[in-house]
Amino acid sequence: MDSSISNAFILGAETEADTCRKEVTPKLKASGWDDERILEQRAFTKGKVVVVGRNAKRQKVKRADYLLRYSQDYLLAVVEAKRRYKSAGAGLQQAKDYAEILKLKFAYATNGHEIIEYDFLTGQEARVDRFPTPDELWLRLHGGNLPDDRTQELLLKPLRVIPGKEIRYYQQLAVNRATRAILDGQQRLLLTLATGTGKTTVAFQLIYKLWENRWNRTGEHRRPKVLFLADRSVLVDEPHAKDFALFGDARCLLSEDGPTTSREIYFALYQGLAEDDNRDGLFRKFPRDFFDLIVIDECHRGSASEDSSWRRILDYFAPAVKLGLTATPLREDNKDTYQYFGDPLYTYSLRQGIEDGFLAPYIVHRVVTDVDARGWRPQAGQTDREGALIPDREYHTEDFEQTVAYLPRTKAVAQHLTEFLRKNGRFDKTIVFCHDQPHADEFRREFNNLNTDLTRQHPNYCVRITSDEGDVGKGFLSDFMDIEKEIPVVVTTSKLLSTGVDIPTCRNVVIFRLVNSMTEFKQIVGRGTRIREDKQKLFFTILDYTGSATSKFADPEFDGVPPLLTQEEIDEQGRQIAGSFEEFPDPDQGEDEDDDDQDNGNGGGGGGGGRRKFHVDEGQAAVVNEAVHMLDSQGQLRTVQFTQYAKEEITTMFTSAGELRAAWSDLHQREHILQLLEAKGIELDQLADFVGKPEADPFDVLCYVAFDLKPRTRRERAAWVRQHKAEFFSRHSAQAREILEQILKKYEEIGPSQVSPEIVSVPPLTQYGNAAEIAAHFGGVGKLVQAVDEMQQILYAEDAA
Repeated sequence: MDSSISNAFILGAETEADTCRKEVTPKLKASGWDDERILEQRAFTKGKVVVVGRNAKRQKVKRADYLLRYSQDYLLAVVEAKRRYKSAGAGLQQAKDYAEILKLKFAYATNGHEIIEYDFLTGQEARVDRFPTPDELWLRLHGGNLPDDRTQELLLKPLRVIPGKEIRYYQQLAVNRATRAILDGQQRLLLTLATGTGKTTVAFQLIYKLWENRWNRTGEHRRPKVLFLADRSVLVDEPHAKDFALFGDARCLLSEDGPTTSREIYFALYQGLAEDDNRDGLFRKFPRDFFDLIVIDECHRGSASEDSSWRRILDYFAPAVKLGLTATPLREDNKDTYQYFGDPLYTYSLRQGIEDGFLAPYIVHRVVTDVDARGWRPQAGQTDREGALIPDREYHTEDFEQTVAYLPRTKAVAQHLTEFLRKNGRFDKTIVFCHDQPHADEFRREFNNLNTDLTRQHPNYCVRITSDEGDVGKGFLSDFMDIEKEIPVVVTTSKLLSTGVDIPTCRNVVIFRLVNSMTEFKQIVGRGTRIREDKQKLFFTILDYTGSATSKFADPEFDGVPPLLTQEEIDEQGRQIAGSFEEFPDPDQGEDEDDDDQDNGNGGGGGGGGRRKFHVDEGQAAVVNEAVHMLDSQGQLRTVQFTQYAKEEITTMFTSAGELRAAWSDLHQREHILQLLEAKGIELDQLADFVGKPEADPFDVLCYVAFDLKPRTRRERAAWVRQHKAEFFSRHSAQAREILEQILKKYEEIGPSQVSPEIVSVPPLTQYGNAAEIAAHFGGVGKLVQAVDEMQQILYAEDAA
């Protein structure tokens, strides 16, 4: 055992915190960094959520020793400190990693005496004799040419502090990038921020900053005129009523107030402003130069296409700065957006959001009915519910609900979802994405009838929310979004809820229709990515009944691979049965908002202009094998059972039980092993429960899973030490033997983490005195450390127990 670590604990040798307090902070202040500009021990992530089974826990947050800022919301540099006896360079890589996440151009590592600087602008690494001053870094950041005073004033103005709503580092970055671009005269701007990361918050902070500081295109002494545009009422109504309430009477909804020109912050739907063959566009009632800034939320949804009627609105207000907000990186299906707005000023991806712990990870269940797996063919002369002859051919996943509405398939899926919720939480909020409005209604009915024990008491336990519901649907949606309201629990929809709906407590996203577009798929996934720790919601589940999700996860451009993916096939009762699995085609799907209204179930099916949809009520469908898909060491999804996954990860780290034993016997190596396993989603208590060995020593659990060795319990190992290693105890004084026995008992009760010199500072060891007094019973600190280290070796000796 490293005696310096134990000495630090027992005798108070200098720690990293001491080095910061005595050496680093004084040097920073000597270079002009006052208390307002130094953020010490500042966490900037939440800690990634790791999912094991159906349990979740957070990893450690990313915490910088120092963040240096020029103003309240403008960071310049990160500083990582090491203890004075360590090399300063030992902290440089971490400083660089943190700087890259925070998009900072200067990273420093120091041990209090030596300072190493990495300049991302030049790529140079150098030893420096002091920290640069704030003004020196600010000047270097701008290449030696500072912006004019007005630009600097606006750029450095603080964001609006909202109690209980801390501004995250990437939101601050996005606002600063957009502010600078606007002040530099850019006309078209784009921010790409994953669903659930707060695009509306970014829009509010940017608009507030410009509004409060009276920025406008013409440089007049007035507040700017801003138009907030979206294509769905929820994307307009929610920000107007909540996020932007601070603006009071300065804001208005154009749909209600008409073409008033006396306000400053306007909210409008494209549909309310647009023109068509029957009417002139409301937008033409405004002067072309009326707006200074137009913010387009979910801008990938048609506004940038050259032939779009909505594009005419943006073209009409040509002088205005246009800021697009989207959740989806550049792909073939949204290239118009990037052609119009240009490259994003800043991108915060789904993957990064999950890695930082701001977004919830997810488990994916791939569920297949036998008619999806093998196809369905009507009997000779079979007619549908309306007596129409069904064309004789084989129908597959891409045909169901498009050409043939096969009710037994819907019933099987409804049964499977019912059993899933019975097992995991019947009041877990769930969105079911169906093919069209009739399909959403049919699924709602079948699901309702399978849950009458709840629907008798809660008639709105399962509801449909589509455009057909109108105000009733809006009421259901409001209640579904409300984290304090329990009902409705399950909502069925087609596309109406695929974007712009904030449902923090949504635990299940069900895909029961084909989703070809990656853009739309990521929007659907985004319905569940919000975290609510106060409601114990740290992850969510995607249930994929069509293969749409499975195929998207295999796409190399997808940036948020799930930690766990299961696959199973079900019978007509929704029960899992053994069978085979194959991939299915994934035909194109449209993305217009009005898709909820376009297909009423009577026409348009199958891709042929007027071809009808056949409704088949009779027949059988079965849900048909379960496999688990998890990330391996190379970050690739593989089909494995959890124990097999754990075995592969352990044997990648250690080739034999002996190699594992040698590392495990050292306290500090063991802590490192545990950290590595946790990072891979392997938590030892949960693994022990999973293999039915909760009383086994964690080392034995690993050996059992990885090397098929018979596991021993902690009690068995402790008893072996007492019986076979009496001479170990006899070498010490009576008091020391009692202390060692107490440590052994704590090992039996809790586990190997208790076999450590630090344990002498907690009850019941404290009855023997303070740390120095206890060490004296062993003949000094070194002898105590040596005795505890020897106990570690004995506990995990090859012949133990």
